[in-house]
Order: sequence, then C-alpha cells, then structure tokens
Amino acid sequence: MKKEDCFYLGIITKPFGYKGELVCYFDVDDPTYYENLDSVLIELQTGLVPFLIESLRLNNHNAYIKLQDVKPEDSLLLIKKELYLPLQRLPKLTGNKFYFHEVIGFEVIDKNKGNIGKIDKIMDHPAQPIMQLIHSNGKEILIPVIDDIVLSVDRKNKQITIQAPEGLIDLYLE
Repeated sequence: MKKEDCFYLGIITKPFGYKGELVCYFDVDDPTYYENLDSVLIELQTGLVPFLIESLRLNNHNAYIKLQDVKPEDSLLLIKKELYLPLQRLPKLTGNKFYFHEVIGFEVIDKNKGNIGKIDKIMDHPAQPIMQLIHSNGKEILIPVIDDIVLSVDRKNKQITIQAPEGLIDLYLE
C-alpha cells in the first residue's frame, strides 16, 4: 500500500514489559475509535508493512500493542517507527469538520467576495492550519482554517463557504 493512500496514526515510542509489547502514541482526536484494530501498517525502510495485532489496550492516547509473530527481541527494532492506516479507516466527519486531504480541489466561496479560488493545499502550522488557494488569476491566497472563518462545508458540491476578515483577500488580489 502506498503512503499517500494512508493516514498517520501515531508512533511506536518504547517497549513495554518483557513479552514484546510496544507502547504506541496514537496522534488522533479520539483514540477509542481505534481500540479494536486488528492490523496496522508500520513504515520500515522497504515501505509500509502490514502487521497483525495480537492484543491492544488503550490508556488515553497510549496503546499497548502486541504484534502477532513478532518476537520480543525483534520488537525493539520497531521503536520510533511510524504507524499508518488506510484512508478508508478514517471516521467520517460531518458538518464543518473535515480532513485536510479531503478538501483539496474544493472551491472556496467568501460571503463578500464570492468564489476566491480552489484549495491547492492545507499547511498545518503550529498556531493554526492555513488553506492555500489559487485564485482564477493565478495568485495565491492564504486563509486561516478556524471556526470563526469557515462557515460551512458542502462535500456534495465540493465547496467551502467562509467569511474572511475584512481586507484579507484584498491583500492578495491587489
């Protein structure tokens, strides 16, 4: 499976006990959604490799995982390796919540300016994510992805309606 067809679930942080269990940090909003996993993809030098899960226990964002057919001494080689799952395993979002990858190509409609462009990518900055739009004239527009700006997400018509702060869009188009 290709990495672009998957999403980042978390990372293996350290060994646990002497039977080959691993502590994994699940970097997700709701770890309980993944408490019944039967397999996971681990990024190795050769690419993403599937591993069956023998047992999994959750403690907040930490998961204690025992991988099937992995000996305790071999499990140590997996420390600091990243975990992935296929995109189909993502929980469905509704309303104004969206995954960054799902809105690429969506048109952005501003309440005052109308259609201001299509989403080229979303940059995940520490302060807040930012939509990078390409306007019909080829210019780039950057819009923060925050609840006060994003008014609605229309998945059917591939549109996001926003209300940008006054003057923000003009900065890019003038």
